Amino acid sequence: MFIPKFYFMKKNIYVLLIFCTTLSGYAQYAGQASTNMSAGGGGGATGQIYDLMGPISERSKKNADMYSEFQGSPYLSDTFLPTTMFYGDENMGNIFYRYNALNEEIEIKKSNSEEAQIQSLSRDKKINIVANGKKMSFKTFTTSKNNTVNGYLTTIINGKNYDLYKRNYVKYTEGKAATNSFVKAVPSRFSQFTEYYFQKDGIDRMDEIKLKNGQLLKLIDDSKKADLKQFLKDNDLNIKNEKDLIKVFDFLNS
Repeated sequence: MFIPKFYFMKKNIYVLLIFCTTLSGYAQYAGQASTNMSAGGGGGATGQIYDLMGPISERSKKNADMYSEFQGSPYLSDTFLPTTMFYGDENMGNIFYRYNALNEEIEIKKSNSEEAQIQSLSRDKKINIVANGKKMSFKTFTTSKNNTVNGYLTTIINGKNYDLYKRNYVKYTEGKAATNSFVKAVPSRFSQFTEYYFQKDGIDRMDEIKLKNGQLLKLIDDSKKADLKQFLKDNDLNIKNEKDLIKVFDFLNS
């Protein structure tokens, strides 16, 4: 088992690496683990997914064979990418990572060689990595259905009034076998989705943003609503577009 050098540092950071995690068993904080599985046809493939536990290196090899039969991928990128890891504000060094957005799990390696052991980054809220120039970390947040969920969010804006976060996740839908020669089989598939969350300064809660201009106005303080409504109109913005959403939060933080 690979134990990184910084494991022995003075802070005694016990949390950095763990082995197997299941899709349903990691509610370490208030809230529930997200369940990104959907039944489509039979029960076989879902059972296979849950059976693929054990050390990640071993599981990864099994996954590669099974996933090749599915449409899409559980990963945002199948390739391990270089990143820097932090514990709080302390730089803990460079690693390689890929994000399993189905399990909401960050897989890491010490090096990018084929032989390097794959392990799972502990879901500790003080740990963050840099993904595409933005910090990504484990959070607790509230969905538009008022469910409290644990998962990874990427910080898009860290503002004086509002913070803006992005959640990328994947859902698995089981396929359907052909019932006869006239009906085509439907393969199992992974589908990617994106959600956005915000947090107001001084409020210990992150809420999902419904991507409609009118719904956003309902979430904003009354003192800002009139100005924001005019800003949306004057600039012809649609917050379903991420660039427009960023413009809105830049305005709210100005």
